[in-house]
This record gives sequence, structure tokens and C-alpha cells, in this order.
Amino acid sequence: MRKIGGLTWLVFACSLAVWGQSTVPGRIIVTMGHYYGHEPPLLTANDLIVTQQNKRLTITSLTPLRGDRADLELFVLVDNCSSCEVGSKFGELRSFIGRQPSTTSVGVAYIQDGRLQVAESPTPDRERAIKALSPPTGSKPLSPYDALADLIKGWKQDSSRHVVLMISTGLDPAANPQSPSKSSEAAIQAAERAEVTVYAIYHPTADYATSHFSNLYAGQVELSHVATETGGEAYFLSFGPLPSLAPFLADINQHLANQYLLEFLANRGNSSEELQEVEVKSKLPDVDLMAPYRIVIAGNSMTSQKAKVAPRP
Repeated sequence: MRKIGGLTWLVFACSLAVWGQSTVPGRIIVTMGHYYGHEPPLLTANDLIVTQQNKRLTITSLTPLRGDRADLELFVLVDNCSSCEVGSKFGELRSFIGRQPSTTSVGVAYIQDGRLQVAESPTPDRERAIKALSPPTGSKPLSPYDALADLIKGWKQDSSRHVVLMISTGLDPAANPQSPSKSSEAAIQAAERAEVTVYAIYHPTADYATSHFSNLYAGQVELSHVATETGGEAYFLSFGPLPSLAPFLADINQHLANQYLLEFLANRGNSSEELQEVEVKSKLPDVDLMAPYRIVIAGNSMTSQKAKVAPRP
């Protein structure tokens, strides 16, 4: 009986090992960030390489998010701290909203004293979205990333793409300047789990000129951190306000018009909640790709049962 019990345990343990090594479907939104030429090329699966822990994965499909797959929900998230010379720039932002394609729904939200305030849920009605948009009037400087995380977590997920355009100083006053902000890391993880891409435009407070440059720089670093890790991009030129938002809004539009849903076979994780690093590269020398650093990959649902298995008889 002891030999039979030991053999049974061995078979069960081997079954767990095989289960843990199996592949599962994975997906990630890939953006053609920059290309060199007159027209953006149409990517194919053969143009990409996907790796997980330095192991190349099998691509199963690459779908351009255009036509009947172009649905997009875009939230404009404005930090009321960003109150420096905003008048004309918000005219550009209204034009940006008004020019969105019919497949895009636009929502507007604000960060007031570090808290999220949703003014308009994503709607195809351009006038409603534009009416909900107003320049920031100033607020207590607190981390904008808690509000970003709250926006993402409260966003109803569906088949549409989900994108946030965040206008903020990026500064988390409670963060240690020598290490990443905990609230920005929490926002990144929320975005990666929900497949939300974040674009960020740095815009300072009205009194930025009297602030220490290290604080302003820290805000820009955090914005870049959040945007890059979620597959988006951050925009700034100096510590002052951008002279115009128009060229950067046009760049975002170009990105959103050249996105793909990439599906592949990934190596199963240890937990169903685990975020895993996946890298996407282009074989084309004149094309740069943007994608989230981490995604959720289905884990081994049986892993948690290991601790419950009785010891060998």
C-alpha cells in the first residue's frame, strides 16, 4: 500500500508539473509608435516577435483595430493642479475631442484635491463631452495616480479599447524622490490588468516657477513611467507649460489609428492574478512599437491545491 500511495503521489505531482508548463492564450494591444516613411505600413504577424522570459512565443493572430474593430473609449482626465496658462490649450483639446472618429466615445473626468470626479461618462455625443471640459482652476497638490487608478477600476470593461489622456503635473508629494511612487505603481498595475493605455501630457501648476526643479522633474519621471509601462507615451519639453498641445494631440491620434490586437500562446503563470512581462519587437527596421510591459496571463488554478494535498502515506 505504501508503494501504491507513493506512486499515486508521484503521478499527481507530475500532472501538476505538466499543467504548470502548458500554454494559454495571451493578448496585448500593440501600437505603431513611430515609423519612417510617408504612410504607416500595415503590420502582419510575420513582422513581430513576442517573447516571455526570453522565450519566443507563437503568434496566433494580429488584428488591425480599424473598421468594425475600431471601437474606442477615451477618457480625458484633467488634474486641477495643472492651472498654468491653460486657456488656448483647452481650445485645442476641445478641437481634439470634436475631431475624434465616430467609433470613439469620449468621457471627461477631473482630479480635485487628489480625488476623482467624473464629469461625463464616455459618450459618442461630442457636444456633451466638450461641454463637460473646462480648464483647471487649481487644487491641493496630491498624488494624481490614486484618482487614475480609481477611474480605471470603475470603468466598465467591454470589447472597446480603453485609453486615458491624462493632463497633470505628475507629482506625488507623498512619494520618496529616490524611489518610484507607490500610487503610480498601483495605477500602472490597474491599467495593465484592465488593458488600459495611458497617454500623459505634463502641465504645471501656476506657481511652478517657484518650485524646486527636482520636484518638477520627479513629476515628469512618474508620468513617463505610467505612460510607457501601459503602452502609451508622455509629452513634455521643459518644466514650463507646453507652448501648444496640438502637435502632441495629433501624435496621439496617429497612435490610436495604428493599433493592433496581438494574440499568442503564452506560458502559464503560477497564479491567475499574476502580471507577467511580455516583450513585443518589430522585425521592420523603420518601425517602433509600443506595448504594455506586463499583462495578465492565465495562471495555474491548481497551484493553490498543492498545500492541501496530504503527505505521502
